[in-house]
Amino acid sequence: MIRSWIKIIISFIYIGIMAALALISAPFKRTGNFFHKITKLFARGTLKICGVQLNVVGTENLDPDQHYVYISNHASQFDIPAIIAGIPDKIRIIYKKELEKIPIFGWALKYNKIYISIDRKHGQSAIQSLEEAAEKIKKGESVLLFAEGTRSPDGNLQPFKRGPFKLAILSGVPVVPVTIIGSHKILPKNSLRIRSGTITIKISEPIYSKGELGKESEIDLLNRVHTAIKNNL
Repeated sequence: MIRSWIKIIISFIYIGIMAALALISAPFKRTGNFFHKITKLFARGTLKICGVQLNVVGTENLDPDQHYVYISNHASQFDIPAIIAGIPDKIRIIYKKELEKIPIFGWALKYNKIYISIDRKHGQSAIQSLEEAAEKIKKGESVLLFAEGTRSPDGNLQPFKRGPFKLAILSGVPVVPVTIIGSHKILPKNSLRIRSGTITIKISEPIYSKGELGKESEIDLLNRVHTAIKNNL
């Protein structure tokens, strides 16, 4: 347990430094390239400090000239650094607006304008955020969403929300199912104990929507992505 607390303290110091650098860069780097480099460095450093090895499978399924909506399962706070470190793409993460309240780290998210916040407590604001994300995707950006909406307490796949699939259809780009395996063993939900271990990321082949925007098409896409991730767990 003492070793786990040491990892937590070192990780917080490291995250604070990286977030501060990203925050300082906000007025000068509007393309986001510097911030993406900082987050890659932060992600790899966090995993290394905490004794987490990363195994990535399926990068050959990604076209470097194509942008995507990445949809992943979610079981741990380590999911985001694992995805940032493991997927060879500049990904804009769509995150809960509440994260902006975290000192330094949250401010870096907010003021760099690289990632996209969703205020889930206000429906109209959430819709506007999805529309903003769709416009960014059309301009050549890739985004990541956790379709379960919250972390799984045991690593098992939970039901998906429809919002991410509405976004995918709005933007007209393929969805890449991303399966994260083992992160709930590193740091389970509602726990502060960090364990060393391996996180595996499986990148599935892109899935294309079959229809126009609407409930039926969204549910069809949802089911296909849910099945792809479930089969990889």
